[in-house]
Amino acid sequence: MNIKDKFKDIKEYFSPKIIGEINDTYLKLAIIKGDKIPWHNHKNEDELFYIVEGSLLFEIEGQENFTMKTGDVFIVKKGIMHRVSSNEECKIMLIEKKTTEHTGDIKSEITKSIKQQLK
Repeated sequence: MNIKDKFKDIKEYFSPKIIGEINDTYLKLAIIKGDKIPWHNHKNEDELFYIVEGSLLFEIEGQENFTMKTGDVFIVKKGIMHRVSSNEECKIMLIEKKTTEHTGDIKSEITKSIKQQLK
């Protein structure tokens, strides 16, 4: 599969799409633009972010904000409050355990179930 080609299937911002499975882990793609992702954490799972294209503002509670750029990787450890945003379109790849809820325990207008992410 070609990751960049897979982004053509994504029609909404903040709507991760599962493109593969590795044991108990999903490989997901998402396009971020704006700041609709709420502060949240994943109590039992780490989460890997890889920037495929663009830049992503990363906010972690109690730490200085930082910007990720194309090619950057960052792992959010379980239990860490975080949120991301982007002024321009940013294409990201996520690697998450299958039990990882999209926006943790926080439900918002952008929250997607695993079933919605598989479509």
